[in-house]
Amino acid sequence: MLAPGKGLSQSALPCRCSVPTWLKLTSVDLKEQIYKLAKKGLTPSQIGVILRDSHGVAQVCFVIGSRILRILKSKGLAPDLPEDLYHLIKKAVAVRKHLERNRKDKDAKFCQIHRLA
Repeated sequence: MLAPGKGLSQSALPCRCSVPTWLKLTSVDLKEQIYKLAKKGLTPSQIGVILRDSHGVAQVCFVIGSRILRILKSKGLAPDLPEDLYHLIKKAVAVRKHLERNRKDKDAKFCQIHRLA
């Protein structure tokens, strides 16, 4: 606890890359579900969370053989901006809006996201 390092604990993916026997969804059904969720405007990570929580799909890659973003790109449903860049821009806009209201906030003025974006 008092060491300067961050530690080695992390979650690990299972060793097997096969479809679980209890999963009833086929790859065609799963692709249709992904297309339907993408047309609603959800990001690939949100689609993965919904598939994990409500359909029991741990890893889409195990069932279909490719990742969610690649499936969306092949169909032409991928978002224009990468998801991580979109969230950085969103955070920078929030910091700028905060600085307009609170001009004396030095921490927000010198934060890295404000300097970069």
